[in-house]
Amino acid sequence: MRAVAARVTRASVTVDGTVVGEIGTGLLVLLGVHRDDGPDAAATMARKLHELRLLRDERSCAETGAPLLVVSQFTLYGDVRKGRRPSWSAAAPPEVAEPLVTAVVEALRGRGAPVETGVFGAMMEVGSVNDGPFTVLVEV
Repeated sequence: MRAVAARVTRASVTVDGTVVGEIGTGLLVLLGVHRDDGPDAAATMARKLHELRLLRDERSCAETGAPLLVVSQFTLYGDVRKGRRPSWSAAAPPEVAEPLVTAVVEALRGRGAPVETGVFGAMMEVGSVNDGPFTVLVEV
């Protein structure tokens, strides 16, 4: 499982002209699922994201109660080492990825984190105002 986590002052996801998820200061998380990932990876990713000290003064969402906006992003497993067209063979198929993205979101909520989401498989417009900018790649 792979995530790009960005500290933001605000972020939102819009589908068909409707805002479906929106946060203020917190973390925007673009989340990709590898074809070999399972429930353990989802639980580990949720813990890691919640406890990462990415917010101001090296604090975490767990410490501050800051929200997370989680957006599924299969393209994080695009491989462009050969040619000009990405290969998506490492990305989990939708029937595997969707329940694992949901598992990460539910694990975060189970930890008490306020979580907003995009819509799995939808064409989404993601907007954000990065803080810093401060963006990291998280892999489990």
